[in-house]
Amino acid sequence: MTKTRLFASAVLLSFAFRSSGLAAAQDNISPEQPTAQQKPAPVPSEIFVPRGKVITPPSSISRPGKGVHTNFKIFVPTGHEVSSAIPDYTFAETPASMGCVYKVGPNYTGCNPAAGGSDHASGGWGAIALVDAYDDPTAASDLAFFDSHWGLPKANFTVVYANSSFGTLNGLTADCSGTPPPANANFGWDVEESLDIEWAHAMAPAAKIILVEACDQSLPQLLFAEEVAGIEVSKNGGGDISNSWGYPESCVGNPSCGGGTLTEQQDDNYFFRYYYSQISYFASAGDIGAEVLFPSASPWVVSAGGTTVNRDASGNFLSESCWSDSGGGLSTVEAWQNPPTIANGMGPWSNYQYQMFGGSPYNFPARSTPDISFNADPASGVWVYDTDEGGAWYIVGGTSVSSPALAGILNASNNRLGQTPPGGGYYATHENDLLYSQLYAKTAYTGNFYDVTTGSNGHAAGTGYDQCTGIGSPRGHLGK
Repeated sequence: MTKTRLFASAVLLSFAFRSSGLAAAQDNISPEQPTAQQKPAPVPSEIFVPRGKVITPPSSISRPGKGVHTNFKIFVPTGHEVSSAIPDYTFAETPASMGCVYKVGPNYTGCNPAAGGSDHASGGWGAIALVDAYDDPTAASDLAFFDSHWGLPKANFTVVYANSSFGTLNGLTADCSGTPPPANANFGWDVEESLDIEWAHAMAPAAKIILVEACDQSLPQLLFAEEVAGIEVSKNGGGDISNSWGYPESCVGNPSCGGGTLTEQQDDNYFFRYYYSQISYFASAGDIGAEVLFPSASPWVVSAGGTTVNRDASGNFLSESCWSDSGGGLSTVEAWQNPPTIANGMGPWSNYQYQMFGGSPYNFPARSTPDISFNADPASGVWVYDTDEGGAWYIVGGTSVSSPALAGILNASNNRLGQTPPGGGYYATHENDLLYSQLYAKTAYTGNFYDVTTGSNGHAAGTGYDQCTGIGSPRGHLGK
């Protein structure tokens, strides 16, 4: 048996399989008002559906007491291994095909993954920080190989350990003094880190890419790393911070499941509103359908949902639909505060969803996720290169793809919005304000976004906003 086959067999045994059972349906939200649940539209016969297995790594399984988890899954086509030596499956998405679909790279016939060459997205400014747990020692070499293979520009890349050298940040300290423990002993985090840095760079190749590695996957350590990310991005003049991890809202502030002692609102205000202007935050919405995760539910964060990219049997792009496992729904914590104060939840500074609920705080029940979406279905997954576990090329899906890719697209739009104006001023959710301001605009919305209207994650996709794909998926850099 070959080394690759031995590795793949071992990995298959180490992964936990999970069905994609849907959570209970909630109301779908249209631009006018909440409407009744709709039945998902049937899948057109011309859409190609690849055959294979979807496996969920241990790091993406939410377990009692474990708290934080990643949000990615691996697709294994029938007759293929978990990992391949070369990208040998022609329907998996490439930087060129995704740049073409989302109109942030050169357009070519069908946006076909089997073509496209080095027709990639361009742009980027400042830095994009990717907050992850544990250390992936091959992250830099894997990113370099990924770039070389696809013909991307060499990344301006650095790794930062969120360790005790940073002292105390917002009342938290690091649990390690040097390099964090190895990611390959916590299988899945190494693939997660490669996914994050490779796809942020693919969508914003001119931005500096900073991998911030927390000492472990507990919420306090990841929040400490969030502060480190703010420090590092500010050194580069601003940019974006992406979080592909998520945490059940019920665990925030609950030490018994690793949630530390802060409330969710305290975490919002202490760790997702950095004092430096021109920093925007992103977080994965989740991967088990109709779930709401923190920090995705924070009103200060752009919540990244998931779509399925639909293609014909020749690999040509047809449409996007709601990915059945995309997270989304109403927060149980982040409600409109009356009277509002900036320290205790949503209010006038974060009212980008206000109009969807009738323009009244009394009809504004809670923060709704996601805000905007990107391809996340493992069956239309993206290529990721990672060697820390002994593999090579993986086909990866999940909203862990959405968060760094959207951070890259919005970074490359060059609007540099952040949460405070340059030179200081009142905190506001400027990035989400811009995204939602176009939802009711006849030409801006249809030109700048793709309205995903088919499929369901337990919430049916529909016209305008819905709790599977948010306002839809991006098209081009305008309005981002």
